[in-house]
Amino acid sequence: MKKKLWSMSFNSATLVLIPAAIGINYLGKLFAGLLKLPLWLDSIGTCIAAVLAGPIVGAICGAANNIIYGLTMDPISTIYALTNIGIGIAVGILAHKGFMKNIKGAIITGIIVGVVAVIISTPLNIIFWGGTTGNIWGDALYAWCASQGLPVWISSGLDELVVDVPDKLAVVLIVFAIMKGLPKNLVSLFHSDEEIESLDHTDDLKKD
Repeated sequence: MKKKLWSMSFNSATLVLIPAAIGINYLGKLFAGLLKLPLWLDSIGTCIAAVLAGPIVGAICGAANNIIYGLTMDPISTIYALTNIGIGIAVGILAHKGFMKNIKGAIITGIIVGVVAVIISTPLNIIFWGGTTGNIWGDALYAWCASQGLPVWISSGLDELVVDVPDKLAVVLIVFAIMKGLPKNLVSLFHSDEEIESLDHTDDLKKD
């Protein structure tokens, strides 16, 4: 039986998924930071978890990633746990409604999630960074907007928009490709209350 959208029942598969998703998030953000990419790539694990196990698990993975990254690499990252929570919830809801079943739906999901991230992150950018994102492309746009006399919230919103929408679109398409490659019997473990069974079925052997 398929789990309800806001199910709090975590089976064994979900408990294995959570640390794996957090690790994927962490590595993606670290990779993007080291290579100074114009994308964040810090929500791949969040989106995988949200698609497989729903919005609550996605939100947990997103928040945990930012908290861990904030404690180990960049303290301000902890604040943006709010953004990753929003991403996990949005992807989980859209996936539950079937948006991740085809490429068109995945593209729509990526755009919607990007806008959600912009709405959550922009106030945080204004509070903690004066409106900038720390991304060279986005901040260049922010500087131009500011030079034209635009309000800070518009300048900051556009700064975040040109980074977050492409980033989330890329992330969701990566997740879509990953999901298409996963075996159906593995995916089904997250959509029910079944426990992970031993692959060699040794538990099913008859006792003497």
